[in-house]
Amino acid sequence: MSVHGPASILFCLLLSMLTILTPASSHPPRSQCKLTQRTALCNNSNLTSVPVGLPASTEELQLNDNLIKTLHDNSLHYPSLTTLSLACNHLEKLHANTFQHSKLLKGLNLANNNLDVSYLETSSALKTLRHLKSLDLSVNKLDEEMTAVLLQNLTSLEYLNLSGNLLRRLDESSFRDLQQLKELDLQRNLLFEIDNAFDNTPRLQRLNLALNYLPCLMDFHMTQLVVLNASHNFIEWFISRQEINDTFQLETLDLSDNNLLFFPFLPTVSRLRNLYLSHNIVSFYEHLDDNVTFPNLTATVKFYNLRKNTENITAKLWDDSLHGDISSVEILDLRANQLQYFPHGFIHKMPSLSRLRMCTNCLESLNLTSEQFSGNLYELDVSNNRLKEIVANDVTLRTLSNLTYVNLSMNELDCLSSGLFFPLPSLRSVDLSYNNICLPQANSGLAWKVTASLRKLYLKGCHLARIPPFAFSGLSLTHLELSENPGLRGQESIKILSRTLNHLGLGNTHVGDLDFRDFVNLKSLNISCNSLAHLPASILSLDLKELDLRENKLTTIPSDQANTLASKLHTVFLTGNPFNCCQSEWFRTFEATKTIHMVGQSDIECMDLSRTHSIRRPQTFFCHEEYGESIFWYILLFVPLCICFVVISMTVLCTVKPKVIQRSIKKKYLKPTSY
Repeated sequence: MSVHGPASILFCLLLSMLTILTPASSHPPRSQCKLTQRTALCNNSNLTSVPVGLPASTEELQLNDNLIKTLHDNSLHYPSLTTLSLACNHLEKLHANTFQHSKLLKGLNLANNNLDVSYLETSSALKTLRHLKSLDLSVNKLDEEMTAVLLQNLTSLEYLNLSGNLLRRLDESSFRDLQQLKELDLQRNLLFEIDNAFDNTPRLQRLNLALNYLPCLMDFHMTQLVVLNASHNFIEWFISRQEINDTFQLETLDLSDNNLLFFPFLPTVSRLRNLYLSHNIVSFYEHLDDNVTFPNLTATVKFYNLRKNTENITAKLWDDSLHGDISSVEILDLRANQLQYFPHGFIHKMPSLSRLRMCTNCLESLNLTSEQFSGNLYELDVSNNRLKEIVANDVTLRTLSNLTYVNLSMNELDCLSSGLFFPLPSLRSVDLSYNNICLPQANSGLAWKVTASLRKLYLKGCHLARIPPFAFSGLSLTHLELSENPGLRGQESIKILSRTLNHLGLGNTHVGDLDFRDFVNLKSLNISCNSLAHLPASILSLDLKELDLRENKLTTIPSDQANTLASKLHTVFLTGNPFNCCQSEWFRTFEATKTIHMVGQSDIECMDLSRTHSIRRPQTFFCHEEYGESIFWYILLFVPLCICFVVISMTVLCTVKPKVIQRSIKKKYLKPTSY
């Protein structure tokens, strides 16, 4: 039987309202995600859950920097999803069925969260991802036990990031199921022990162990590894397993910033190309293998496996073969060690060597002939040593036909000899700074032999007193650095290079008002520390991009000069000048020009009669607007006049009418009492 009337109509209206309101209250609101093809970008949106309503075809979902704490079952309704990023949330837990609708997921980023809170349940969720290739668990406060649980059964994983966690020890169980792993990042943990941890990762090619607490790397036998970064640890020894005859695939080995005592004991057969050993305490001890001079020194050291006590490692310290196979090394970085010499034949073992970086060591001599450097040598840096001489014969010089960059700065080299500035056809840059160099005369027999190819010459701080005429004759330099040679005379000789120079350094040379008009290609000029009271007018005609005017005596820069420079310069150095606060319009000009960068702008200061100010704060200056004169001049003039007027007035009042003053005081203050 049908029911009609007002009651039925009211019932229908209520039912319609419930139908409309129920979806709005039972589902989370759709987020403001940016959709690009099949990618949804929902980063930094204050989301507390995974957004709904995105296209079902979404393949990549970015949810970084949100407020999501838990991924519930059925949170992800996107069956095509292959990449999911949840970095920098407050994620603590992934429910076991979180990914039941996203079985195709290959890349998962969970970095910088709190997965240590509920790692057991999160592990159950990860186990369901059978196609996962990449997993980022960095910065999650995970220790080795938590990590081992989270990584169970992830047999398809190829990339794993565990950096920034709390791992201390690793053993054979740590990565047991990661048979397909190719890249592993373990940097910034607390690792101090690794015991066969990588025996179950036969495909591992890139391993990052940087910034841990490892004391040594012994029995290295990972033949498949291509890149190993173990920098910034406390490693004293690196010893590879010497009896392995298989070729190690290692191409890059970074052991910089450790405590290495010896050159690493490299594999017997390898493909090593890049060897980074800077900032250690490496030295060679071949000279100790002398029974006459050192009769009581042993030649071998034995290492024991303290945990199992089943295998000993013996290292022959003074044996040349301890270097292993270095025949393919192209880059050797030995900066900041304690090397005094190269062992006999050491350099000759590296026929592919192209870059040798030896700055900040203890070398006293360098014989390019006896060391037998390769013809592939491209860069040679032996700066900051104790070199007194460099020896090379004509055959060696012809061999070094590819040598392009040479840095000999900060040594004890004396005046140039015919063997020092060798005629190398490819040489483009030579740094002789901070040696006791004297420039050759054109007819002295010691003139430059490097002619055509040389482009950059650094002679900073070489105690040069004078530049001989035609010292740079025959050169086509684009970069000449002569700074830190106080009292240098003969700057006119530089004009030989006026058509080719792009950079000229004359800082702290006491240069006067040198005429720069002929330097038509000059882009960078350093005339700092020269006591200049005004800008050389000749620089205004140049198309300079960089100008260094630090530590001079400039009080202002005239408006016309400032406008000219502002239209050309990209970078200007101005700190350390006694600028006048009341003549600082040039600063406003530079500041208003958006294309010019004033280096150290906040440190540029000016002075008025009261004190020193930051030139960026003009409201603190008291200057006459029209003439730029300080108001303090008027104060100093007005105050004495006021004082004189007051003194004279008081004198007149006290001497001419003293009785009148007394009578006035009595009348006002001396009144009879009421009693």
